[in-house]
Amino acid sequence: MADIKAAIFDFDGTLVDSMYVWEKVDMEFLSKRGIPVTEEYTDNVRSMFFETAAAYTKSEYNLPESVDEIMQIWLEMAHKEYAEKVRAKKYALQYLKALKVSGIMLGMATSNNPYLLMPCLENNGIIGLFDCICYTSEVGMNKSNPDIYVYTAEKLGVRPEECVVFEDIIEGIKSAKSVGMKTVAVYDSSNDAYMEEIKAFADRFITDYRVVLRENMK
Repeated sequence: MADIKAAIFDFDGTLVDSMYVWEKVDMEFLSKRGIPVTEEYTDNVRSMFFETAAAYTKSEYNLPESVDEIMQIWLEMAHKEYAEKVRAKKYALQYLKALKVSGIMLGMATSNNPYLLMPCLENNGIIGLFDCICYTSEVGMNKSNPDIYVYTAEKLGVRPEECVVFEDIIEGIKSAKSVGMKTVAVYDSSNDAYMEEIKAFADRFITDYRVVLRENMK
């Protein structure tokens, strides 16, 4: 893509195959409390940042735990998986390195938490490749709003139209496009129900990073 100076990546479902972790956490957390995991619940929390998702869960099910307690429970449930088992998507690491060599700045815009993110980056050899890592909690808005992408672009010192955003969720793709960013949708099976909409909205759709890696190496 011409005139692109920076690539902004989502983390979960885009760079790493981690969505199974949250399906597992949701199932175990709610089932222990006698609550079924519904499609409506999953849809509602998918683009929320961590604290908002915890607050929503507490309110929706009238849980006795505080929002902070819920977040801590979730973090402890997910930490071992992220630190030891979650793996980068195929060719993702090679592609990040190729972009870096070609002079493209790298930013991350994620709804995750540093406690989970950092050990996973280190375990997958991704640590240190990004020029900035930004969290939705910093802007106080989920990915249905473009603030996180604009904020990341500002941190990188580039204009939105000089960025390409790699995302796996439709909310993020729509938001990034709304501020003039190019978008590449990355396939993740957790979004199969939204795949036609994702393909329709994104500027490009890839099943893995092999194709864009080859293009970058030409």
